[in-house]
Amino acid sequence: MELAYIPSPSRGVLYLGPIPLRGYAFCIIIGVFIAVWLGNRRWVARGGQSGTVADIAVWAVPFGLVGGRLYHVITDYELYFSPGRDWVDAFKVWQGGLGIWGAIALGALGAWIGARRRGIPMPAYADAVAPGIALAQAMGRWGNWFNQELYGRETHLPWALHITSSEGGRVPGYYHPTFLYESLWCIGVAFLVMWADRRFKLGHGRAFALYVAAYCVGRGWIEYMRVDDAHHILGLRLNDWTALIVFLLAVTYMIVSSRLRPGREEIVEPLAADGPVASGGSAEGAVASGGSAEGAETDTGAGKPAASEPKAEPADEPKPKAPAEEPESATKKS
Repeated sequence: MELAYIPSPSRGVLYLGPIPLRGYAFCIIIGVFIAVWLGNRRWVARGGQSGTVADIAVWAVPFGLVGGRLYHVITDYELYFSPGRDWVDAFKVWQGGLGIWGAIALGALGAWIGARRRGIPMPAYADAVAPGIALAQAMGRWGNWFNQELYGRETHLPWALHITSSEGGRVPGYYHPTFLYESLWCIGVAFLVMWADRRFKLGHGRAFALYVAAYCVGRGWIEYMRVDDAHHILGLRLNDWTALIVFLLAVTYMIVSSRLRPGREEIVEPLAADGPVASGGSAEGAVASGGSAEGAETDTGAGKPAASEPKAEPADEPKPKAPAEEPESATKKS
């Protein structure tokens, strides 16, 4: 008799009339909201405008979903295109199957398109949203819990995951909850990036690279524990090789970027930096922001003095000196 374990939900979908409410989809949606909310706060703190992160996310999220699904279908093609399988299932995203590698790669392409349309440097945007993406992954992993998928080897630890479904070749039993391990790891990655960003003033994409490198370290050992079918290369699962290669690329980028472009971007959004002059500003403030003194005077009455200002009195003119009196001896001549 097991004293403690993590129970699996009896089902991963509820029906509101004819409308299915799937736990996997809810986890993805909540994760997106978390990423946009935190990314917006960090973006504004860097000097950007509120709402910019959400505008660019309109491009990044759809691209990311397509990229994640493509990576999964390509690397696990036998689930959809082998004999006896229905290729239409490749489009059923709600059944699970999003590869984070493809989601980040194609999501970055969508974010680049959105950032380019607004004239925003992509590395600065990536730094702002990096911790939020990690938290979104942490939330999204609970979708695997709803689907009873992506668990590890069998175990009898108190926090073992109890799998009850026998669909898709599952064997009911108690297994390592790798979904939980990765969720907790992603939360740790998010806090690591936020701490390092405050401590070292990371810029030019280095905060995002730190997130990628730290995630790959955790994904490596968690992936090694999983028992679901996967392609192997030289004894390692494909995702382990992907994590290793991406980790090396991320670390290389951090080193090269810190040497070529040290420090952090001073301006992350030109529109936010070039704001309008305040209505009570002086002529000097107008000149400093690109205006002129004449323009400032025109706004206050065509250069005329204000009514409250007293009219300057003319300076007193010096009075002529009186001629000196001549002595009588000089005036009375014979």
